[in-house]
Amino acid sequence: MAVSEYEREQQILRQLESSSRISVADLVSAFEVSAVTIRKDLDLLEQRGLLRRVRGGAVSVESADEGAFALRLRHSRREKTAIATAAAKHVDDGDVIALDSSTTCYYLATQLVARRGLVVVTNGLRTAMLLQEQSTATVLLPGGVIRRASSSLVGQIGDVLQGRGKIRKGFFGLRGLSSEHGMLELSEDEAAAKRAIAKVCVQRYGLFDSGKVDRFGLYPFVAPEDVDALFTDDGIDAETATTWRALGVDVHIVVPEPGKRTA
Repeated sequence: MAVSEYEREQQILRQLESSSRISVADLVSAFEVSAVTIRKDLDLLEQRGLLRRVRGGAVSVESADEGAFALRLRHSRREKTAIATAAAKHVDDGDVIALDSSTTCYYLATQLVARRGLVVVTNGLRTAMLLQEQSTATVLLPGGVIRRASSSLVGQIGDVLQGRGKIRKGFFGLRGLSSEHGMLELSEDEAAAKRAIAKVCVQRYGLFDSGKVDRFGLYPFVAPEDVDALFTDDGIDAETATTWRALGVDVHIVVPEPGKRTA
């Protein structure tokens, strides 16, 4: 069955995320389309800053400060939007919440701009700017060092948060998910920042597209027993959902809206 242009782009971006380099020849074989079609796909993605063309294929722009966040923001947009919409139902007017620097939490922030009396603690610079410009929320940045690739603040932010009360609900994106180790990140700095925020949260929610389930992550930041709920899309396998529910975790599975291109 023919794969649409949107589906090809999503698969190309997923491959780049895992391997950092792809070839035209491999993509022609995978999608059973012409080399001209693949080159056109790659050219369009490069124009949007999502990859860099090289001879015979393309490479990831993860090393580029602006490109890394832009690529993740566009990746799986429909799934992230649906997940954010579901998670937003668990935030009430007047809540004190935490949002990490993930793109899924950025999408969650877009769903919260009309909430009244919110206090939001975040280490995400893009999320903080969005809420500052479009909402009346009180936004707290815990300080630290700017990590440009993720537009986040990392470092000894736990020193700022400790002893200042509890955050009612914390929402976290993740690089990988493990029933043995919990929520995982690939960057030690990123994991340390999320761990510090999660430590002062009463409830901890994981937000992720289903492709993250089998993704490798090295540094845990929320243990399985400390996870209160997971929000993901209907691509998650039944076994993973059953495993987490057996651990006492609420697993919310959403169905993204079908239809037009979102990237």
